[in-house]
Amino acid sequence: MRLQLEQDGSKLTGELNGNKLEGTVSGATVHFIARNEQKDTFEVQGTVNQEMLTATLVAIDASNRSHPYTFTLTARPAPLLEHRPPRRHDFTPTVFYRQFSALNKPVLTVSPGDTIHTTTVDAGGTDEHNIRRVAGGNPQTGPFYIQGAMPGDLLVVHIDKLRLNREWAASDDSLVDRSLNPDLAVKMKGVGKEIRWHLDLRNGTASPEKPSEHLSRFTIPLKPMLGCIAAAPNISQAAPNTGDSGFFGGNMDFNEVGEGATVYLRISNPGALLYFGDAHAAQGDGELNGNALETSMDVELTVDVIPNKSIGGPRIETADAIITMGLEGSLDDAFKEATNDMAVWLAEDYKLTPSEAAQVMGVAAEYRVSEAADRNAGLVLKIKKKYLQPIASSAK
Repeated sequence: MRLQLEQDGSKLTGELNGNKLEGTVSGATVHFIARNEQKDTFEVQGTVNQEMLTATLVAIDASNRSHPYTFTLTARPAPLLEHRPPRRHDFTPTVFYRQFSALNKPVLTVSPGDTIHTTTVDAGGTDEHNIRRVAGGNPQTGPFYIQGAMPGDLLVVHIDKLRLNREWAASDDSLVDRSLNPDLAVKMKGVGKEIRWHLDLRNGTASPEKPSEHLSRFTIPLKPMLGCIAAAPNISQAAPNTGDSGFFGGNMDFNEVGEGATVYLRISNPGALLYFGDAHAAQGDGELNGNALETSMDVELTVDVIPNKSIGGPRIETADAIITMGLEGSLDDAFKEATNDMAVWLAEDYKLTPSEAAQVMGVAAEYRVSEAADRNAGLVLKIKKKYLQPIASSAK
């Protein structure tokens, strides 16, 4: 949790995990009460010195006041968020993880503004030298610890370069269940074999290595992307596996998370704990095969932190658009989540009223299915920046 305390004589004000608090201080003794919108209360009594606050926290659920919960609470001063001269880190991974866990030891500590240059293995755990490094299931590079990043801040990931580092990728010939009606499900019976693709790095195209008759001249352009980028959820929940997604990002499989894009993620742990991987040479909307063109990749990205900035779900910014992402168990719920987060974005950064936001979204919104293969469906809402530039100018 994030605790902010401000002292004015014997009076204390501030926030406990985003909830307003009021209290008193007398010598080394502090006492304060925080309340949330549901009228739950959190009462803290303890002692403080320069190194630590040690206290008892009594939490009372407004709907069940006769059964309070008592916890031991400790709090330490947060490290300063500093922007030092940026550095480049050339990092060679030796371990890859298959959970977005806050308990995995960070592989490298970097500062806001630093650039990380490293590699990923493919979704099956194979590297650029065709060596199987780890079991499959979207193994991740990381976690990277960003100095000064704290819960309640916003992680900014600028994707500077994505470079394919081998000449093949793997996919298959099935379609995910969400895409099948009964007729198509019958027709697709018997499919599900792996398809290996040749990546023509010189010409920037991909084609099946052993094409069937009608695909003998079929090619698509390469469009490298990262299927996974995540800031680990905190230890209060079980660590999601690397096939999962949610407010933390994760296995989003959105094909515009490529070179030049910026990804914004909610920070839940000190240091943010950044993971990334699941490189794709190309992917259609929805990841309909359950796999894209799965391959390994050289990755270069720059990290930053925006303090005291909260968002609901992952956000993406490209050269020409701002994008919100809904990740839910159904496309219907994902649609609502992406729409809500865009309305919040327009209110906070463009100062639009609900009426104004509705008018803008009603004529400028573009929706795309980003992910249909996994537990959570993904749907994104895009608004082109050219429509927002006059609004941004007037909001200043």
